[in-house]
Amino acid sequence: MHTGGEPLRVIMAGFPKLKGSSVLDFRNDLRDNHDHLRKAIMLEPRGHADMYGCLIVPPNSPEADFGILFMHNEGYSTMCGHATIAIAKLAVEMEWVKKVVPETKVVIDAPCGRLYAFVGFENEVITSIRFHCVPSFVAALDQKVEIEKYGVVNYDLAYGGAFYAYVNADELGIELTPQNYSKLIKVGMDIKHAVQKSSNNIVHPFEPDLSFLYGTIFIGGPITEGLDSRNVCIFAEGEVDRCPTGSGVSGRMAIHYKRNEIKIGETMQIESIVGSVFTGSVVREEKYGSYDAVIPQVSGMAYVTGQHEFWIDPEDPFKYGFFLR
Repeated sequence: MHTGGEPLRVIMAGFPKLKGSSVLDFRNDLRDNHDHLRKAIMLEPRGHADMYGCLIVPPNSPEADFGILFMHNEGYSTMCGHATIAIAKLAVEMEWVKKVVPETKVVIDAPCGRLYAFVGFENEVITSIRFHCVPSFVAALDQKVEIEKYGVVNYDLAYGGAFYAYVNADELGIELTPQNYSKLIKVGMDIKHAVQKSSNNIVHPFEPDLSFLYGTIFIGGPITEGLDSRNVCIFAEGEVDRCPTGSGVSGRMAIHYKRNEIKIGETMQIESIVGSVFTGSVVREEKYGSYDAVIPQVSGMAYVTGQHEFWIDPEDPFKYGFFLR
């Protein structure tokens, strides 16, 4: 599948049964004991440096329809908005959940917590998908970090199921276009590593496993007329998100709300490096540990692109993949 151009390889069969009693337990077991399978289907020659995938697992409790694990070139993310949009559509089309018209609710347990997706119909055809993210909050505003060749870089730190450093691309003089793809990776990773080393604010209020910086999000003005903004997210080991990044948009909603730049119910249309669009808004306020958080809503559309079956030849020297950027 893809959502806004960002791939999602949904694993339907072939992985071992994971041990544990929660989605976080399953994530840890997969990471610690079966990571070669992630590498085999995410990395070359079956995948590529920017491949993304997910695995369906049992939910944390019967109130959810299923659980989900997210994977990429580096490991396992805690939240993924584009995957949530795609898997909600697939769940309806594969009849994993009971179809309800005009809107079907899909409840998903992710490593970051419980997500609520809503699949809308017109004349029995799926025409809209939106989800409510976990409580999202601002960890720190107006922070500074030193980056080689750019000097002092200003950033905000926010959580939308994962932590991101948000940077104004105009201040760096970088246009958020495909022509700057390699430069965005380099600068984005430099910022990520510098913030990881210098910030004491990357702390989840409840789960130590969620207390890490996932990526850098560059924010700029829109290229497409009529939209509000542009996002380019550099995450994991230098992956470039083709979509506007659902968890990143969720964190942005928390920042804009904190700065009184958006009110509950107002929307922002944010485009990606390839021009795909997510719509973000704030549904409500919510206390989350010591944070004044919000519940963001993000909407977009996903599409099925095909079905694949992979084989692993024990004699293949590249059977578990390789990473080449």
